[in-house]
Amino acid sequence: MKRFWISLVIALGIGCDRSAIAQTKIYTPIPLTPSDEIKDRLSENDIPTGQGNFARDYSIQLQSGDQVSIDLSSDNFDTIVTLMTAKGETVAENDDGPDGTTNSLLFTRITKSGNYVVRVKAFGETPGGPFKLKLTKLKPAN
Repeated sequence: MKRFWISLVIALGIGCDRSAIAQTKIYTPIPLTPSDEIKDRLSENDIPTGQGNFARDYSIQLQSGDQVSIDLSSDNFDTIVTLMTAKGETVAENDDGPDGTTNSLLFTRITKSGNYVVRVKAFGETPGGPFKLKLTKLKPAN
């Protein structure tokens, strides 16, 4: 009988913080297609970073030897773009691009084929806003 009551309490959420129950959302990065510009929005509904800001993740398959450019821009927040392995290890990151703005431009060469994550986030304590993201595979020089 004790097991029944414990199961009932768990099922009904009695004595539980309901916000903890609501946070069972499964982590699934958004697929990213090379050369397509994405227009999206970073908000408080995205991944909390623990630093007062939020992140949104995109997944892409890259091959060893790929040279990529990742361009992230926003008129509403200071952008940071990070390229990570599927295990969350940072491959490369950029805060401010070479044009003197707070937009981000990242160039890197892929050394290992696999699934990667492009993380978009805002610098500082800000929820974000609209942004544009584009990953381009660059052709190697001959």
